[in-house]
Amino acid sequence: MPFFLTYKNIQIHYTDGGSGDAVILLHGFLEDHTMWHDISLELIKTHRVVTIDLLGHGETGSLSNTHLMNNMADAVEAVLNHLKIDELILIGHSMGGYVALAYAEKTPTKVSGLCLMNSTFEADEDERKALRTRANKMVKDNFVNMVRMSFANLFSEYSRELFKAEFETALQIALKTSVQGYIAAQEGMRLRKDATSFFIDAPFKKAIILGRKDAVLDSESLFRSASKHCIPVDLFSEGHMSHIENKTECISSIMHFIENI
Repeated sequence: MPFFLTYKNIQIHYTDGGSGDAVILLHGFLEDHTMWHDISLELIKTHRVVTIDLLGHGETGSLSNTHLMNNMADAVEAVLNHLKIDELILIGHSMGGYVALAYAEKTPTKVSGLCLMNSTFEADEDERKALRTRANKMVKDNFVNMVRMSFANLFSEYSRELFKAEFETALQIALKTSVQGYIAAQEGMRLRKDATSFFIDAPFKKAIILGRKDAVLDSESLFRSASKHCIPVDLFSEGHMSHIENKTECISSIMHFIENI
């Protein structure tokens, strides 16, 4: 069911359903809680499932022109404290993975598992930081075109054709993001710190889901890095949107991860 929590003079939108151990689902950049619909339908059969619209996305307001990942994690923490959830499993897609890492670093004793889905524990390289800065300058005058262009890169070429309806639905959600929300999130991702050491050494169970054709992440390099540290990785065939492009495998991977915690 959908709910709202007043937080620092804005409204945070979240959903809460099911019973059992809590699984917290955090969406990515230019997404909202609805991206989890199909995954939630499976998880809610055996778990309590909470989805949260992150700052500046969906029906959650913006706080400033920079939403650091810690700022977003603080908002997540406010929801979970309100719900009195003190033990949980985190699944974060893309930017949601960065927020999950920030939350876990703040409250590691509450986290029993963390799955990075099409996400990374590494900070942006300089080239990626420059792209985010450039995008924030351009988006003020070309928001629709910028969103359409960047969103197309999230899907493999094959998937854009195969999943036209799903692509269009996700794009329309992305276009509802405010310019402020876009800029604040990009700046927060640009400034995020590297979480490699924390993630590798953290005591909770870990997993990573990646797409071979991901144009956002260097999946092959990340796969090698994670494997070197014995972090389980599922590497699927398509792009950055595994919950759409490799839905069946993605759901199976998440279910397996959760069941083994």
